[in-house]
Amino acid sequence: MTQSPRIIKKYPNRRLYDTETSSYITLTDVKKLVIEGIEFRVEDAKSKDDLTRSILLQIILEEESAGSPIFSCDMLSQIIRFYGNAMQGMMGNYLEKNIHTFIEIQKRLQDQSRQLYGQNPMLNSEAWSEFVKMQGPAIQGLMGSYLEQSANAFMEMQQQLQQQTRNLFSNFPFPNFGGVAPSRPETPAPEPGKGDDTEGKS
Repeated sequence: MTQSPRIIKKYPNRRLYDTETSSYITLTDVKKLVIEGIEFRVEDAKSKDDLTRSILLQIILEEESAGSPIFSCDMLSQIIRFYGNAMQGMMGNYLEKNIHTFIEIQKRLQDQSRQLYGQNPMLNSEAWSEFVKMQGPAIQGLMGSYLEQSANAFMEMQQQLQQQTRNLFSNFPFPNFGGVAPSRPETPAPEPGKGDDTEGKS
């Protein structure tokens, strides 16, 4: 049976209450739940509205302000521009697929490192650098797979946009909508001296 998510209640005073431990917790505690892969749901203590996304965004904001941000100003600006855009939904789907692919690559690298170094985590950069050198071809293959899946996700998003565009234009009742209107034949200008017969007559 699928285990139901852990319920965390948010009260008007902004305090978070973990119903499983019967204690108040902080955003740091919620972050630990995320890292440990524990499924949870944050809901308003009174209305029962789902506030999980709001809490996760608060955690991301704190992490981004801590000094080692993931998102650059340019990336954030690009993301903001997609809000209200026709491609907003497809961009979200594209980013989500890329993150899942990146996580898959990370897990494969971790599995390979355990085969060489055991269950103990690599605590220094020298060990990691040595591992990267030894696993160069494997990492190259994983990155190639990542780029291929990323490209496929982008192509799928582009095809969805093209299909939406075709569906949009097909709703217009004009047969030549979007095409080039047929040009009207122009009356040729009279050659010099072949105008009005009375021209030049006294």
